[in-house]
Amino acid sequence: MDSATSDARTPARTPLGATADQGFKIVVVGGFGVGKTTLVRSVSEIRPLNTEETMTQAGATVDDIRQVRGKSGTTVAFDFGRISLDARNVLYLFGAPGQERFWFLWDRLFSGTLGAVVLVDTRRIDDSWYAIDRLEHHGTPFIVACNDFGGPVRAGADVREALDLDPQVPLVDCDARSRESGKQVLITLVQHVKNRYADPSARTVLPRQEFV
Repeated sequence: MDSATSDARTPARTPLGATADQGFKIVVVGGFGVGKTTLVRSVSEIRPLNTEETMTQAGATVDDIRQVRGKSGTTVAFDFGRISLDARNVLYLFGAPGQERFWFLWDRLFSGTLGAVVLVDTRRIDDSWYAIDRLEHHGTPFIVACNDFGGPVRAGADVREALDLDPQVPLVDCDARSRESGKQVLITLVQHVKNRYADPSARTVLPRQEFV
């Protein structure tokens, strides 16, 4: 695959070899080091395209790495993966970079997005605020997935209150390293989007797909 752009605009091939009729763009967004690249990598049925670069000492003066000790690589543009829902529908997954200096890319990534996953490290709740703010600004349906980092688990009600989530926004736990867990996150998002567009008070036309 030469690039995410060329692959996304070409009719997708399902695992059975049939050409998919419809592609839907999903963005995985969140703070620095919350597991976005890991989630895309774990669920993608193709070898993911990533723009992960080795972190250097120079970057330590720009990015706050105090809460992500041991992290050696970081996404500098976006990750790209793909997963087939069925023989006719494919999800194209875009993982957004988490550092504040790359936030200017987010609005472009959100263009034409069917929905988004906000991945959260519950030890660093504040890192999720900007992602939620931008998605609400764009009117993009999203769910929140709390990634398991092996520490104390915060109650869902506490996380929902801390993020000031609308009651209709699904909140789930996940392990970004697990393919099955990641698939459940995507299933939850697709169902949420389906429910939203089934609501007569919501928009009835799916967003036009535009790929970066």
